[in-house]
Amino acid sequence: MNRLYQVDPAGATGKTQELFQTVLARLGKIPNLMRVFANSSAALEAYVNFSGALAHGVLPLKLRESIALAVSEINGCGYCLSAHTLSSGRAGLSQEDILAARRSTAADNKTDAALKLARTIALQRGHIASEDLQNARAAGLNDAEIVEVIQHVALNTLTNFTNNVAKTVLDFPEVKPGELEFHPAAA
Repeated sequence: MNRLYQVDPAGATGKTQELFQTVLARLGKIPNLMRVFANSSAALEAYVNFSGALAHGVLPLKLRESIALAVSEINGCGYCLSAHTLSSGRAGLSQEDILAARRSTAADNKTDAALKLARTIALQRGHIASEDLQNARAAGLNDAEIVEVIQHVALNTLTNFTNNVAKTVLDFPEVKPGELEFHPAAA
């Protein structure tokens, strides 16, 4: 049960209604998290603008989804893990890729370095060592990519913390933090 009210899109007006229409156009639905954010039209607008701007950045979708999975696992956000497991699969990540991202690892060296950087930023609350940046750069990340990794950590921390406080009711297939084993369906 939600600890914060979920705004019903059918009753939304003004700026909130406009923002719900933007979310609906982007996602095809209005997830419960957006309904929680809508308690404040400013909060919903901040999220919509922040996520929308980063969607047009230099990081590819698969990496953005991988960062979301890594940060959500670190922050113990089952809602975001559930949502991003679904969207990661739609973005082309395999079950193995999804589980690896939740562990902040990847087979590709550059993606692995980005996930390691994201993990360190999240765990150290931004107070990282120069060596962490050197490792990211050595793997091929440029400063634009590094800045966007930081921003994606912040964006996902925002949604994780909101869900963790609100106890947002799941509207995606459930994925639980800490359950990092893949069991393929029997053939």
